[in-house]
Amino acid sequence: MAQILLFVSALCFFAISVLGNLPLPLFLRDEANFSSACLDFEPLKYVSNATVNAHEFVTAGTILKFPGTDSSCSIFNQTVSVDICRIALNISTSDKSGVIFEGWLPRSWTGRFLATGNGGIDGCIKYDDINYGNKNGFSVVGSNNGHNGTGGSAFLHNPELIQDYVYRSLHTITEVGKNLTTAFYSTPANKSYYLGCSGGGRQGIKAAEMYPEDFDGIVAGAPAVNFNNMTSWRASFFGKTGPPSSPNFIPASAWEGFIHDEVLKQCDTIDGVADGIIEDPTLCEFRPEALICNTGQNSTNCLNEGEVEIVRSVLSPLYGSSGELVFPAMQPGSEVMAVQKLYSGTPFPYSLDWFRYVVYNTTAFDDTHFGVSDITAAHALNPFNVQTYPSNLSNFTRAHEGRLLIFHGQQDQQITSFSTERFYNHLASGMDLDFSQIDDFLRYFRISGMFHCNSGPGAWMVGQSDSGSTGFDSDSNVLAAMVRWVEEGVAPDTILGTKFVNDSAANGVERSRRHCRFPYRNTYVGGNASLPQSWECMLPE
Repeated sequence: MAQILLFVSALCFFAISVLGNLPLPLFLRDEANFSSACLDFEPLKYVSNATVNAHEFVTAGTILKFPGTDSSCSIFNQTVSVDICRIALNISTSDKSGVIFEGWLPRSWTGRFLATGNGGIDGCIKYDDINYGNKNGFSVVGSNNGHNGTGGSAFLHNPELIQDYVYRSLHTITEVGKNLTTAFYSTPANKSYYLGCSGGGRQGIKAAEMYPEDFDGIVAGAPAVNFNNMTSWRASFFGKTGPPSSPNFIPASAWEGFIHDEVLKQCDTIDGVADGIIEDPTLCEFRPEALICNTGQNSTNCLNEGEVEIVRSVLSPLYGSSGELVFPAMQPGSEVMAVQKLYSGTPFPYSLDWFRYVVYNTTAFDDTHFGVSDITAAHALNPFNVQTYPSNLSNFTRAHEGRLLIFHGQQDQQITSFSTERFYNHLASGMDLDFSQIDDFLRYFRISGMFHCNSGPGAWMVGQSDSGSTGFDSDSNVLAAMVRWVEEGVAPDTILGTKFVNDSAANGVERSRRHCRFPYRNTYVGGNASLPQSWECMLPE
């Protein structure tokens, strides 16, 4: 009976929407009917090779707990914002691998489907992103990407898990999620979307490359593309900084203090405003020799020549055995956060695990002597083409009319933003398109003053997550902008970012800024620099 009511409700709302040209239909407004429909639903009728972990009706305000989550994920509960039907499954992907699937189906559904990604090399389900999508009317799926926790030890001697990580997990949960959505609401999703950052950004671009019909719109933040070389780049920092015991090791206090101050002194006002934010770090040609101690100067506020060379090395590109560019340089200005990992004097954990358990398939790899031979080995192995560096996405863009929105913080401390600009140019060159042509399917937004995926001194809230959202408005929300682009054909030219005082809305807005699509540059034209109208998007001369 519940399924009949569900089907009739869906048809009625769909018909009214089509005939009246109204917004997308909202299904199952009645809580009692929705609860019954949820509990009566039989997910395993629509999914093969799976078992049920959880199947429950969850009311808004409930705090879901996840006691089995790996402690390294640091995600043990999630407050659910709207009424949902939660379906959690174990799905086998081979006789040696499987994914943990979470599908949350909201009572008020817009007809849209959303898949979420994972960061780093991890298997941490982004429950906050799943809930964020539900709040805005999407049916949403996520997974552990084939393994649990933030580390990579599970990859050892198990290529099936690596395959899940590279691409299979996302494709699997997308197919399952769409099937369950169709069966539950008795109508298929009219549009499908993807949202992910960092490793999740790579997943989105890999989906566009391998499965162009999976998504109509992909939002990819700080994408970890050129993956093998990016992993080598991250691994190289330990050799550059040395351990804390080394003679010229630069402590966090120096990076966060006078080195960052000197970076701002040289580069902050290039954009015309002294606000602690480098609007376009590509214009910053930082000269670390300005930090050399003068005779008699207190060495706590300056560097010796060896330390200056470390700063120069840290802010230089990575080159390979034949002098080829492996990965671009870290952008200046990111040092205040890069001290936590890349400049910490310890091996970067994701890179260390990747080389140990994937590249060399051993626990014995020592990052102390990382060199060009390791760069070559990672690039040569490239398991399941994890590189994710397509030079052509015509299958996604032309046949399927897919849309790709990329954003990257210009103060990113884990993946240099210069990498995304390089990928943009790589793709444009491979497809023989100028920027006005690539605009038809790809928009790249440089978010000044944003750290890795979120937070920072700039106007970083652009709707990339619940904490990074000021509302579901296409002018200020990357996911809403993608929806409008896909469903109305209106591509975003700018994304309005917001920065609250101390990142709390209760304290009021500190600054807002319209971030421009690449290659346009945000240019100060006068007035209060904290207001968006004081800036304009202009093409570089």
